[in-house]
Amino acid sequence: MADFSIQKELSGQGGRFVIYKDGDVAELTFTRRALDLVSADHTGVPDAFRGTGAGKALVEALIADAKANTYRIMPLCSFVDAQRRRHPEWADLFVV
Repeated sequence: MADFSIQKELSGQGGRFVIYKDGDVAELTFTRRALDLVSADHTGVPDAFRGTGAGKALVEALIADAKANTYRIMPLCSFVDAQRRRHPEWADLFVV
């Protein structure tokens, strides 16, 4: 697994966590639904990132941000929801 530099980019009522590498972009997009609620909308990982753990790293960045900024996550994205089910220690951060 690679060590990624993940950036948080904000725009309007949402934003994304993103990894840039050699012209490719992996992202996890989100929308702010309330002061204490964010929906994880979509995770996109190009083939160049497959098998590197980039998707999981993006979810972990979202988790860390939720803890630091005291909000909960609505997992609309199937990948984020699958990661939620694999990590019961994150249960208090999710609204399902």
